[in-house]
Amino acid sequence: MPRYTLQVNGGRQAVDADADTPLLWVLRDNLELTGTKFGCGIGQCGACTVQLAGAPVRSCSLAVSAVGSRPITTIEGLSASPVGRRLQRAWTEHQVAQCGYCQSGQLLMAAALLAGTKSPTDAQIDQAMSNICRCGTYPRVRAAIHDAARGVLTTAAAEGSEP
Repeated sequence: MPRYTLQVNGGRQAVDADADTPLLWVLRDNLELTGTKFGCGIGQCGACTVQLAGAPVRSCSLAVSAVGSRPITTIEGLSASPVGRRLQRAWTEHQVAQCGYCQSGQLLMAAALLAGTKSPTDAQIDQAMSNICRCGTYPRVRAAIHDAARGVLTTAAAEGSEP
């Protein structure tokens, strides 16, 4: 079985996996990073979204052998960036998560959007956010992304607990 050294959330992790094993299962089963969820298994729903070199990818349909040396960010590593922290605060403030199943993928998609578009329009958000939310929280997702883009602070951040 081949050995892969993956850059995950700022660290290096060695894993043994078949070349065609989806990245999703390597993250969940080998590295025990269970925040990335299995949804449809065909790359349509987005529950399995992670970032690969900053770009959102569906980890259920990406073979571990295709990752190479590109860095991977999962929901467990999202708070390492200021944008990730702002998004997570905005998600909480807007009570975006209902069942919560799709939220890790949603957050990673939103972070990728804000990395490339500092002040997205509703149309840009709607186009970029291709993940499916069975609870239908799309208006809350849009509002949270707008607040995160503007840097609107939550009460905890305003009180000085975070820069």
